[in-house]
Amino acid sequence: MEPLRRPRQSTRRNPSVIPLLLALAFVIATILYLARESRSPRAPTQPATAPRGRLGPMDIYPIASLTPGAINPEVTEANIDETICNPRWSTSSERPPEEYTYRLKREQIIEYHVDDTKTHDYEEDHLIPLELGGSPTDPKNLWPEAYATSIPDGGAKTKDKVENYLHDQVCAGAISLGDAQQQITSDWYRVYVTSMR
Repeated sequence: MEPLRRPRQSTRRNPSVIPLLLALAFVIATILYLARESRSPRAPTQPATAPRGRLGPMDIYPIASLTPGAINPEVTEANIDETICNPRWSTSSERPPEEYTYRLKREQIIEYHVDDTKTHDYEEDHLIPLELGGSPTDPKNLWPEAYATSIPDGGAKTKDKVENYLHDQVCAGAISLGDAQQQITSDWYRVYVTSMR
């Protein structure tokens, strides 16, 4: 008696399975795409135009609710001759460690929801600069300020010029320390346009 033979398995794929596999691949790809998009940076949460009353474009200012500015209580109008206006005084003695500002920069880039997340494209800047009695370490006085902005020289470099100008004005007695701090937090670009050009 001849042994029973098992029917040969077809090596050809069942054509009805292919559409199911394609549909499954599409669903998986969609899920992966949506998951990646939910983790990717969003556009800045600032309005498209500058806050009311400010002269510059919105990309040169910090988000006021995140970075309103903070002062150093050790620098006052009464002691500017011993602190910020003293030729022997230096911001390097006040500057926080680079590890601190770099970590804060990475955190704030995420918090600011900017599209460009490369840390080297930003300066972790003090809104009220150290030479105007700004807090060295308070996160409310620090923000990731972009080098490339919609103004010609870039935000960080132009603001540095304003900081130096206001420092000179304070030390010359032309304006008070409080006025300089208020001018830089309310609209540092206005100072650049109206007083430095």
